[in-house]
Amino acid sequence: MSDTLTLSAEAREQVGKGASRSLRREGRVPAVIYGNKQDPKSIHVSERELTKLLMTGHFFNSVVMIGGERTLPKDVAFDPVSDRPVHADFLRISEHATVHVNVPIVFTDEEAAPGIKRGGVLNVVRHELELVVDAAEIPDEIKISLKGLEVGDSLHISAVTLPKGATPAITDRDFTIATVVAPSALKSSEGDTTQTEAAAEGEGE
Repeated sequence: MSDTLTLSAEAREQVGKGASRSLRREGRVPAVIYGNKQDPKSIHVSERELTKLLMTGHFFNSVVMIGGERTLPKDVAFDPVSDRPVHADFLRISEHATVHVNVPIVFTDEEAAPGIKRGGVLNVVRHELELVVDAAEIPDEIKISLKGLEVGDSLHISAVTLPKGATPAITDRDFTIATVVAPSALKSSEGDTTQTEAAAEGEGE
């Protein structure tokens, strides 16, 4: 389960582009907390603290406590030139709210996949799973075993054991997560990755 993170914040007395630029010059990032049937709150946070949390690798699927309020990060905008964070949005949630989060996938047991041992290549269609889960039970990652996969086999969501209480956000099809392809098939699709992924997705529909 993801750890609860903490981010200190101060209220924004002024809003607008000029005020935001002034805050950024001081090493602060303008942000907004909204949702849970309450009025939006304009705040600013430390750029250094925010960057540190972003580098944890699980910022967007962690609960972040801001000034005593329980939130879920929804968006961080970055400067296109410097790549520094320039604005952040946080969704206010209750302790056991049902939330949608994107959780990273970690593939395991590659050495136990006959198709890969014989030279097949794992073609990953989805690097994350969008899950519906209790805010207090958000997983850090979803481990998916490749054991037994042969060349030509596909991994679908129906074969994945999810943590208790978690369900896929996509429920209308048995979507593909990864396939094991022959090296020659992979080479023939180079330069057209989108077509490969679309074909793999189609298998689960």
